[in-house]
Amino acid sequence: MRTYRDLCGIARALDAVGERWALLVVRELVLGPKRFADLHRGLPGLSQNVLTQRLRDLEGAGVLARRRALPPAAGLVYELTGRGRDLEPVLLALGRWGGALSPGPESADELGPDALVVALRTTFVPEAAAGADGTVRLELPGDAFLLTVRDGHLEAERGTGRADAVLTSSVRTVQDLVFDRGPLDDALRSGDARVEGDSALLARFLAAFDDHRAR
Repeated sequence: MRTYRDLCGIARALDAVGERWALLVVRELVLGPKRFADLHRGLPGLSQNVLTQRLRDLEGAGVLARRRALPPAAGLVYELTGRGRDLEPVLLALGRWGGALSPGPESADELGPDALVVALRTTFVPEAAAGADGTVRLELPGDAFLLTVRDGHLEAERGTGRADAVLTSSVRTVQDLVFDRGPLDDALRSGDARVEGDSALLARFLAAFDDHRAR
């Protein structure tokens, strides 16, 4: 393992999570545990060999741990430890900073599911969320998230629990609705989105983000 050989806390942090892809692996686990295959699917530019090495490095640094999946799931999952979860505000701050930068010429035009939800958290505007208190379940292909607005804060987690409104769509459609201000009615008419529950709450929720960031 490479090291900066520097006593500074920043250097020591980079020794632990500064390798290429390491923080993106952490991003994929911020919202809850994942299996190896799900991690690899969320990071399509990362080879399985490099992912294996990053997981080993992060486990050695005490950032994540392996455990048996809870029934009815089977096999092993990776999840953040307490030290790993301490990185969440760092990741969100980095996301806010990076959201103001122009994407590179080779950047994909669609976020991954976890990257989308993290982008929602980094672009959430509390002042724009008045009247949006409640829980929205975001049903994406192969994954689901619970997004809860309460007292001007947005919390997110992986899961399929109770929600006041449910939006079923693709990641691309959510990006269009939030960051391009696409009309929800158009997405419903085209079949690109389906809504259950409190549609008025969902509309207020979709308008509670800064559409000039996370492009």
